[in-house]
Amino acid sequence: MIHGPNLGLLGRREPEIYGRTTLAEIDAALQALGSELGLEVRCLQRDGEGEIVSAIGAAPGSVQGILINPAAYTHTSVAIRDALAAVAGMGVPAVEVHLSQTAARDEFRQRSLVAGVCRGTVAGFGAGSYLLGLRGLAALLGEAGA
Repeated sequence: MIHGPNLGLLGRREPEIYGRTTLAEIDAALQALGSELGLEVRCLQRDGEGEIVSAIGAAPGSVQGILINPAAYTHTSVAIRDALAAVAGMGVPAVEVHLSQTAARDEFRQRSLVAGVCRGTVAGFGAGSYLLGLRGLAALLGEAGA
């Protein structure tokens, strides 16, 4: 699980948009669901675009898939898009998640640069988006292993 910029402020940051669930609570829920699904979930949050690109680049050989909320970089980062495309070509699928329904927000937030290289996107269900995204990623990984 890669969390993008400002997500470390969850629970306090614009709760009317992002809810009151903290990042630590989301990570704990992901790890618990991962255990139920037979997956180990590692979570990291980075504010810097380059740090996120590096984490994605390190994925092949160390993880089976990526769950990612690129946050504001969703709409601006060709570098993150290219990194996700590169690792997808190496057999590491990604699923994009968002707390809010980005398609219903500001016009500049309605376009995701990463969606086209992710196997799926879950948005608008608050913290539940992460759990739905993990279930989707688990299903993709199950299909790959079948």
